[in-house]
Amino acid sequence: MCFSWRKEEGKKAFVNLARSWHNKHDGLIRSSVDPHAPYTVDPNYMQQLKIAQESLNEKYGSEDASIIWHIYVAETSDETVKTQEAFKPQLRGGIMEYLNSLGVLEKTMIAAHCVSLTGKDIAIIKDKNVKTSHNPISNLKLASGISPVPKMVEKGITVSLGTDSPCSNNTADMFEVMKVAALLHNGVNNNPTLMPAERVLEMATLGGAKALSWESEIGSIEVGKKADLTIVNFRKPHLKPLYNEASHRVYVAKASDVDTVIINGRIMIENRKLATLNCNRITREVEKAKDNLFDKLNANVK
Repeated sequence: MCFSWRKEEGKKAFVNLARSWHNKHDGLIRSSVDPHAPYTVDPNYMQQLKIAQESLNEKYGSEDASIIWHIYVAETSDETVKTQEAFKPQLRGGIMEYLNSLGVLEKTMIAAHCVSLTGKDIAIIKDKNVKTSHNPISNLKLASGISPVPKMVEKGITVSLGTDSPCSNNTADMFEVMKVAALLHNGVNNNPTLMPAERVLEMATLGGAKALSWESEIGSIEVGKKADLTIVNFRKPHLKPLYNEASHRVYVAKASDVDTVIINGRIMIENRKLATLNCNRITREVEKAKDNLFDKLNANVK
């Protein structure tokens, strides 16, 4: 994540990540260049990062394995004000209009959140083929607002689903995200069919792959794509009776119902047990890291 206050650290980090990790481990790992947000990255640095992303793509990327870039955009209604106060740019419209004036919008960008968008912002996203990441639980927890997802879907814009992170979500549970995304937009628009389960499920799968410029390899079950599969156990009381698989996946199934996870043909979880990691050891390390953090915080307070 790149900020204006640590430019040199950011440059070293994304160059090293691209050189060392992009498309490694049988293509399972990809790197990206990530300006944090318009109010934390000044206009000149934003343009420099775009040039850097294009340069890294020439060296380490390919047509099927792009080094994308990701930015938080229009997460709150005061983002234009914060950007204006931080860098004094000439803002005459929405935040996407501002980014478009810098010449940094194109098809390998993921714009996360996209809550406070103007009609012209949405038109620019469509015109520049920018991909979006909808983070409904994070937006609700932080009281940021509600993204105009139905309007973007109607325009044919790629909308994927995200958790943001445990910092503003508490979990990284995509089953929760799917359910909330469907209920939220149906509810506030008084239309129970506005966001059907099939559409939301596609946003969570193929939509995510398209947002990452990775749809040629993942996101759907097709000949020639990686064998990335999640097997859900529907033989449970709360999942019976079964009328519609997609609806059950979005509205009823939980992460705890996942029985098996296969990544690129390799079984990672089987019978709800991690096949490649020692869960007890990891949880001990997590608790130790938490305790160390609190010790440092308490020391600083004293």
